[in-house]
Amino acid sequence: MPSPASPQSLETAGRERGKRTGLLALAILSGINLLNYLDRYVVAALLPDLKRGPMHLTDFELGTLMSGFLIVYMLAAPIFGRLGDRGSRPRPIAIGVFLWSVATGISGLARSYAQLLTARALVGIGEAAYGTIAPSLLADYFARRTRGRAFAVFNMAIPVGAALGYIVGGVMREHFGWHAAFYVAGIPGVFLALWVLRLPDPPRGANEEEPAGHGGDEAGDRRGERAWAVYLRLLRQRTYVLTVLGYAAYTFALGGLAFWMPYFLERVRGIPAEQASTGFGEIVVLTGFVGTFLGGWLGDYWLRYSRQAYLWMSGWITLLAVPAAYVALAAGSPSVFYPALIAAELLLFMSTGPINTAIVNLVSPVERASAVALSILTIHLLGDVLSPSIIGGLADLSSLAAAVMIVPGAVGICAVLWLVAARSGAGSAAVMT
Repeated sequence: MPSPASPQSLETAGRERGKRTGLLALAILSGINLLNYLDRYVVAALLPDLKRGPMHLTDFELGTLMSGFLIVYMLAAPIFGRLGDRGSRPRPIAIGVFLWSVATGISGLARSYAQLLTARALVGIGEAAYGTIAPSLLADYFARRTRGRAFAVFNMAIPVGAALGYIVGGVMREHFGWHAAFYVAGIPGVFLALWVLRLPDPPRGANEEEPAGHGGDEAGDRRGERAWAVYLRLLRQRTYVLTVLGYAAYTFALGGLAFWMPYFLERVRGIPAEQASTGFGEIVVLTGFVGTFLGGWLGDYWLRYSRQAYLWMSGWITLLAVPAAYVALAAGSPSVFYPALIAAELLLFMSTGPINTAIVNLVSPVERASAVALSILTIHLLGDVLSPSIIGGLADLSSLAAAVMIVPGAVGICAVLWLVAARSGAGSAAVMT
C-alpha cells in the first residue's frame, strides 16, 4: 500500500500545477490579445482602397471607422467590468471573442460607409468583454513579483497583432482585395474562443502578498454594490486617476500614430503602398516585442526599490520618446525618419506592460475588472476615439504632414502625468506606512 504524500509535497505539487495553469492561461490570453489587435488594425492597411474605391471615403470618414469601434468599446467596458468582478470570467471572455470575430468577418461584406461603420462598431462589444476581464483573470494567476513580466508577455501581443494587421491587410489588399482581409482576420478568433472555456477561474486575490482584507471577505461585501459606487470610489484615488489620464494621452498619441502612419508614409513620404504597410508593420513587431519585454523586465527589477517603479520608469522613458517622435514625423529623409521612428516606437512600447500592471496593482483584487473598465472608458474617450478623427479633420483642413504633429505633444503630456502619479503614489505609500 503506497504511503500518503506529505503536506509539503502536496503543497509543492499544487504550486507546480498552479504555475503550469498560469503559463497556459498566459499563452491563450496572449494569443487572443494578438488577434484582438490584428482585427483592430487590419483596417489601417486598407485605407487607400477605401478612399479611392467605390465608397470614396473622406479622411474624416476613414478616421471615424476607428472612432466608431472605440465609442462602442468604451461604452460597453463598464458593463463588462462589473460582470467580471461579480461572476465567472472565462465565459464572458469566450462569448466576446466569438462575437468580435464574427463581426470582423461581416465587415468584409460591407458595401457602404454606414454598413462598414456599423460592423466595426459591433466589434467593440466583443472586444469590451475581453479587454476588461482578461487582465483581472491574468493578475490572479501570477504573484506581484512576477506580474510585470506576465503582463509584458500579454501586452507583447499588442504590437505583434497590430503589425500583423498591417501586414495581413496589406498583402490581402494587394492580391485579393480589401474584403478578403476582413475574412482572414476574423476566422481564427472563433476557434480560440473555445479554448478560453477550458481555463479555470481562480479566486480573486489568490496570488496576493497582501493582508487577507483584499480577498474573499471583501469580494462578498463589494459584489453587491451598485456599479456607480465602485467607479466613484476609483475616481477618488488620485494616483489611479493620474495614471489613467496619462494613459489617455499615451493612447491618443499611439492610436493616432498607429492608424495614420502607413498612409502617412505612402502619401507624405512617397513610400509604395505595400511597402508602407508591411514596413511599418515590421517596425512595430520589432520595437513592440523588444520594448514590451524589456519594459516588463525592468519594471519588475525596479519594483525591488520602489512600489511605484512601474510609474517612474514609464514616465521617464516616455519623456525620452518626445524628441524621437518629433523627428520621425518632421524629417523628410528615410535615413533620418526611419531610425527616429524605431526609437520612438521602442521607447513608447516599453511602458505598455508596466502601466497595465500598475493599474491592477493600484486597486483591490475584487475591483480589478472595474478598474480596467474605467481605464478603457477614459483612455479611449480622451485618446484614440479622438485622435484618428482629429488628425483626419486637420488633414482635410491643411495637410496630413501638419496634422500628425500633434502626436509628440500628446506624448509629452503623458510623460508628465505619469511622473506626477509616481510622486503622488510614493507620497501615499509613505503616509500609509
